[in-house]
Amino acid sequence: MSPVPPSDAPQVHDLVGIGFGPSNVAMAIAISEHNARAGEGRPVGARFFEQQPRFGWHRGMLIDDATMQVSFLKDLVTLRNPTSEFSFLCYLKSKGRLIDFINHKNLFPLRVEFHDYFEWAAAQVADMVSYGHEVVAVRPAVQDGIVEYLDVTVRSGEGLSVHRARNLVIGTGLRPLLPEGVQRGDRVWHNSELLSRVGELDGTSPSRFIVVGAGQSAAENVAYLHRAFPDAEICAVFSRYGYSPADDSAFANRIFDPGAVDEYFAAPDDIKQRLMGYHGNTNYSVVDIDLIDDLYRQSYQEKVLGTERLRFLNVSRLVGVEETQEKAHATVTSLVTGEETTLDADVVVLATGYSPVDPLGLLGEVADRCRTDDRGRVRVERDYRIGTDPGLRCGIYLQGGTEHTHGITSSLLSNTAIRVGEILDSLLDRRAKATSDEAGAGAGAIASEVAAAAR
Repeated sequence: MSPVPPSDAPQVHDLVGIGFGPSNVAMAIAISEHNARAGEGRPVGARFFEQQPRFGWHRGMLIDDATMQVSFLKDLVTLRNPTSEFSFLCYLKSKGRLIDFINHKNLFPLRVEFHDYFEWAAAQVADMVSYGHEVVAVRPAVQDGIVEYLDVTVRSGEGLSVHRARNLVIGTGLRPLLPEGVQRGDRVWHNSELLSRVGELDGTSPSRFIVVGAGQSAAENVAYLHRAFPDAEICAVFSRYGYSPADDSAFANRIFDPGAVDEYFAAPDDIKQRLMGYHGNTNYSVVDIDLIDDLYRQSYQEKVLGTERLRFLNVSRLVGVEETQEKAHATVTSLVTGEETTLDADVVVLATGYSPVDPLGLLGEVADRCRTDDRGRVRVERDYRIGTDPGLRCGIYLQGGTEHTHGITSSLLSNTAIRVGEILDSLLDRRAKATSDEAGAGAGAIASEVAAAAR
């Protein structure tokens, strides 16, 4: 039978969630809907911890005219439960904008509007989350060599607290990726902090910005800075000849289908690599064609008028930045000739992407019980559960960091609603099996006692 926690042990949650971005908000909603259906049955007890003081998702990139790159139907719930009260359409109805949105005839909402939808959804499951709480350690609760629970240590303004979990879901999102040898500073920003830092320039007259990167965020940054600072030169630095358009054609978009996850997971490693090579241009280092056309049109118009403020340093890369109190001195190298150019800028913006957080780094000694492949990558089962040794009976689920096993939708919104449903189903199936095994073990013990008494 499962070990019973001592009387002074923390409350046991069925699930503890680390982070409360869109993925774990969707997880909380799925649990809330399950519990509402469970009635008198056994609900799923869950608690989420988020180190931010309130919900926030890429706030530094909520440029007022930037739109989502996925359909509004790929919200937090619709692909899992089209009748959910947590859908984007229900949000619009609550805001009195449903008819206006329909008349807009657009599948892609403003990013600031979708963020407001996320906040609206998160507020409805706020009883499951503790904001301003940072998970600082995860330790196994070991009894007779078996780990049935994980003890999660959380730091808040009130000090440290420990929360015991049968399952863990990690949704810590992505961390900014910087060019090698380049660090953020007063004049070197990652694009994730653009809007939160641009106010520092109030009262100044910047003459030049450098934006590094070839993806959607980089192009949006270039367009925004060009518009917001009409007297400044905007230099875009990237290794390509120009921005490449995103392939959002109907057939290519099948890479984001829920069924594509099954196919990718089952494919041999060489086929996985081919698929990523074939369809990486649906998501990575690509830009919406309308934005590309707008930037090119502005650039050409400036050439005609002799007032060039948009400069494109293509087939080049940033190799270093030195900051002074007055300027950032950026060194850019031509990939063709090797020639180095030094540009003085008021700000260098690094729109150089993100990388997943290593889940094992958060798990401490629990990581020793997690399996990895021959390349050191964590092994992940189809239900997004980390493969562990038999002695660890807790489920550790990942919301992100599974691209090597589950494909391109690992950390994207496209499959979030389906993914959380699969995680919840896995948790429930494992709980039911554990209950059945315990009942069987108890019945076996009683039978043995009866037989012994008969003898």
